[in-house]
Amino acid sequence: MTSIERPLRIGFLGAGFIADFHLQALRAVRDAEVRAVYDLSPDHSRQLADRANAYGLGPCRAVNSVEDLIVAGDVDAIWILSPNYTRVEHMRAIRETVGSGRGHLIGVACEKPLGRSLAEAGELLRLVSEAGLLHGYLENQVFAPAVRRGREVLWRRAAVAAGRPYLARATEEHSGPHRPWFWRGEQAGGGVLLDMMCHSVEVGRYLLTEPGRDSFSLHPVSATGTTATLKWNQPGFARELRSAMGDEVDYTVAPSEDFAQGVVCFVDESGAEVMVQASNSWAYVGPGLRIHLEVLGPEYAFESDSLASGTSIFLSRRVGGVPGEDLVEKQNAEQGLLPLLDDEAATYGYVLEDRHMVAAFRAGEQPEESFRDGVEVMTLLMALYRSAEEGRTIALPDSTLEEFVPLVARGPKHRAGA
Repeated sequence: MTSIERPLRIGFLGAGFIADFHLQALRAVRDAEVRAVYDLSPDHSRQLADRANAYGLGPCRAVNSVEDLIVAGDVDAIWILSPNYTRVEHMRAIRETVGSGRGHLIGVACEKPLGRSLAEAGELLRLVSEAGLLHGYLENQVFAPAVRRGREVLWRRAAVAAGRPYLARATEEHSGPHRPWFWRGEQAGGGVLLDMMCHSVEVGRYLLTEPGRDSFSLHPVSATGTTATLKWNQPGFARELRSAMGDEVDYTVAPSEDFAQGVVCFVDESGAEVMVQASNSWAYVGPGLRIHLEVLGPEYAFESDSLASGTSIFLSRRVGGVPGEDLVEKQNAEQGLLPLLDDEAATYGYVLEDRHMVAAFRAGEQPEESFRDGVEVMTLLMALYRSAEEGRTIALPDSTLEEFVPLVARGPKHRAGA
């Protein structure tokens, strides 16, 4: 594809929590505009378009369909930020509109996970390829400044002297998602393993991949997973969850896992074994969202903790306040000694992620993280789900994962009969 000199004009599919993070991030990205928003809720579309205009990212308008967003001719690339269960449908609409000649696009970027199953992820890759579009996989943790800087120094100073790193540990935990569909396994495609371990396995794979090497230079050979519902199926917490999220979220009947662990073993091009160890939870009640990363090598170690920001604020018991998330995402307290993140969009990687995607699309180049990476992540997640369900380590590659759907995603009737 040829490059463009003007700003990249972006259309958002989805106007929820993650779309707002991208809107904040794009304020720090040169040569990018947000021109259109489509959400299943017209009110949400209008509200996000208003914020984009207030931020100076527009002119931005709310539209009524995916087709409307494309055919107006003022959008170059689409960010798919809508719920998991809408992504295949949206990508089909993009493929149909572009393929029929009713609109032109440069590329599509899609939030994690790429689908609810390996089959869905593969469908998105097939559709975007048929449309002849560049594609980016929006995995923000790979672009977190601490991850980028840590990986660069690890490999430049430590690995060259002592040998490659061999173990990456990645943990992401918080007290639970914001919207009801996340809690419903059949809509989301799973629970915390799908929602958060997609981050952990990919950031681990990235940290263990030698800079300059293809992301597929690590070949997965096995996956071992464990899942459990530790908190939200307890009667009191299940009632609390149902009250907050609605009657369709009943964890006494149809719980998704709120805790998951996984170990994925890889071999590199020389045959050396390396591992990613991931742990994720919706049952963590601390100051807020916590992302903890480690990398171990023969004579060195790297560690990063998102809550160890170096900035905090103390509020005494005499200082009251309404609950909110003005200090850190998934904040759980308004008093005491509280961590304060000065720029969450930057800390979590959204700024560098969007900057990279915008630059790649404007240059007519394939982004570093692509739908191929999203399919690879989904392969590993499905292997971990199968391992947890069957109580065994899954050898990879495994062609049967194409048809596999986790029990948690099959709905309450299937689970009752399992």
